[in-house]
Amino acid sequence: MNYKALLSIICVSLLTVSCGKKKQHDDIIVQQVETPKPLAPIRMQDYRDVKDILWLGKQYQVEVSRIANDSLPMVKDELGQQFVDNRITLRIIRSDGSVFCTKTFTKAAFDKCLNDDYRKTGILEGFVFDKVDGSQLLFAASVCHPQTDEYIPMIVSVSNFGDVDIRLDGSMDTTGEDKAEN
Repeated sequence: MNYKALLSIICVSLLTVSCGKKKQHDDIIVQQVETPKPLAPIRMQDYRDVKDILWLGKQYQVEVSRIANDSLPMVKDELGQQFVDNRITLRIIRSDGSVFCTKTFTKAAFDKCLNDDYRKTGILEGFVFDKVDGSQLLFAASVCHPQTDEYIPMIVSVSNFGDVDIRLDGSMDTTGEDKAEN
């Protein structure tokens, strides 16, 4: 055999081998993912907010304080992670420093607005002053699933007699549609 013929045979052999079908495997390889182990119970950061307001022609100060409270039942998420629930204290103080009203709230205060899921796995997260509405002070409150954007919005109203009412906030736009009237 001559040199050119041998070289041609080698090239054709290499081309056939390199262009041939690769052997297919029916094995599916899946990486095993470890489920994270629950950490120590997670606590929300303590919070305190003070606002000066004008209500019924007089100056008041509204103070809202939130603290994680170990004496309340803890909740667990679907991975077993525990969360410490919160206690919120509302103080309404007159301009002379005397206290008009002090109320302490836990998730139990909002029970009539919660479904079984939020009763079991929700924590009292938010409570902020919203506005003066005639003889009432309005506050926005929420019970949430910890570390998610899922929550139940509520309105807490305090009358000029110190009576407290809690109801669901039905004005939330959860559809993304504009609710303005034409």
